[in-house]
Amino acid sequence: MQNEEDNTHQLLPLDRFSGSLSTRVHLVLKDAILSLVYKPGEILRKNEICATLGVSRSPVSEAVTKLATEGLVDVVPQAGTFVSRFSMVDIREGAFLREALEVAAAERVALTITEPQIVLLRRNLRMQEALVADGDIEGFLQIDADMHNLIMSFTGFKRLTMLADSTWTQVSRARHLHMPTPGRMQASIKEHAAIVAAIIAGDPVTAKEATRNHVRSLIEYIEPLEVERPELFKSR
Repeated sequence: MQNEEDNTHQLLPLDRFSGSLSTRVHLVLKDAILSLVYKPGEILRKNEICATLGVSRSPVSEAVTKLATEGLVDVVPQAGTFVSRFSMVDIREGAFLREALEVAAAERVALTITEPQIVLLRRNLRMQEALVADGDIEGFLQIDADMHNLIMSFTGFKRLTMLADSTWTQVSRARHLHMPTPGRMQASIKEHAAIVAAIIAGDPVTAKEATRNHVRSLIEYIEPLEVERPELFKSR
C-alpha cells in the first residue's frame, strides 16, 4: 500500500452538486478519483476529507460505502480505504459494453437527426477545438463526454445515458491517465468529427464504424500504460 503523504487534495466545493449531503460528498470524491486527484492505490484519509469539505465523518463514510460498490475504492479492514488500482479486465469490459451502446445510438441518431440537434453537435465540436488549442485537458474531457451524452440523448431513450455512464466509469478514469499523451486530444477531435459528419449526413453505416473505431482506439492508448505505469494497475 502507498505510504501516507503530507498533502491536502484540491476537491470541488460541495455546492457544485445537488442532493443530500452524503450524495454531494460522494460526487465530490468520485470526481476527485475519476480525475486522478486521488491516484490509484492512494489512501483516502477521512479526517482530511472532513476538514476540507467541512463535514462530519458520517456523510463521508456513507460516500465511501457507495464508492466501494462502484469499484472505485477498496476498504481494507484495519488498514484503511484505498483508491482502487486500474484493472485492464474492467476497462476492457467497460469499453466493450460502451461500444455496443454507442454504436447502436449512432446508427439510430443518423436516421433521426434534426436540425436543432445538428446545431448542438457542431457547437460542441467548436468548443472541443477551442479547448485543445488552449491545452485544457480537463475541459476537453468534459466537453468530450457532453458530445457522447448528446448523441445518446438524441435516441429518445431516457435511461440510455445513465446506463452508458455506469459501464464507462473505469474507462473514464483511465482516460485522464492517457489523454496527456502528445497528439491524443487532436486525434480524438478527428474521431469525433468523423462520427458527427456521418450522423449529419444521415449515414448510419459510417456512423457506426466511426463510433466503433473511436471506442476501440481508447483501449489501444490505455493498454501500454499497464506496462509503463504498473504501480497504478492491479497485478494480473
